[in-house]
Amino acid sequence: MPFTAARNTRVHYELDGQGPGLALVHGAGGDAEKVFGGVVDHFTDTRTVIRPNFSGSGLTEDDGTELTVDLIAEQITAAIRDGADGSDGPVDLLGFSLGAVGAAAVAAAHPELVRRLILVGGWAHSTGPRDRFYFETWRRMLETDRESLKRFSALTGFSAAALDRFGHEGLAHSLADAWPPEGIARQIEVCGQVDIRPLLPAITAPTLVVGLAEDAMIPVEGSRQLHKAISGSELVELPGEGHMDWFADPTRIIALTREFLDA
Repeated sequence: MPFTAARNTRVHYELDGQGPGLALVHGAGGDAEKVFGGVVDHFTDTRTVIRPNFSGSGLTEDDGTELTVDLIAEQITAAIRDGADGSDGPVDLLGFSLGAVGAAAVAAAHPELVRRLILVGGWAHSTGPRDRFYFETWRRMLETDRESLKRFSALTGFSAAALDRFGHEGLAHSLADAWPPEGIARQIEVCGQVDIRPLLPAITAPTLVVGLAEDAMIPVEGSRQLHKAISGSELVELPGEGHMDWFADPTRIIALTREFLDA
């Protein structure tokens, strides 16, 4: 169970496989295992897969200072440098949701570290009224009624079709999950303050932006913002996909990732 240090943090990350580095970064309320545990085996035959946990997730510990995109990026960078030690060249980097925000910040600050960049369900800024309202609602639910937060997150995180596929029993079972973790509060605060627009023009790595067309949590417009601001990036919008639909069936995300990284 590897750890490394970044600023005021003892960063926990998962490390699997062998070969060129591939880093996978979770989003708010998730962790390395919950988000990527079902996909990591698709890459470990040819890759060293590094899955950082930023503050609030996994076993990562810090001094409780304000969590920012910059700090998340430092934690991701430290895990990549530690986990890819001795690997051949820069790593490929995939970030999901808030992890996409952090991954973009890493690619902008450390172009020498990132060979190719994939941003799934990400966004460039939270300054608009809808996004501020959404994350404020998340925060208030966390403080007052965690079961309502679970319900709200399911309703906005999955498409209607995915929720129906879960069925009544599956949805009832989701309420028994211990989620959300205590650390989500700080992560929600970061989500509501995101503005990486000044960083995006500095990204030089070939970039694939994956938008999720039925995403009610992080609307697909966020992916369009990233694509517009990152020179030479490619945008793919997946029809019928909610923010977290791919957790249940990651086939399309895995295929897009393989195709882009092998190009």
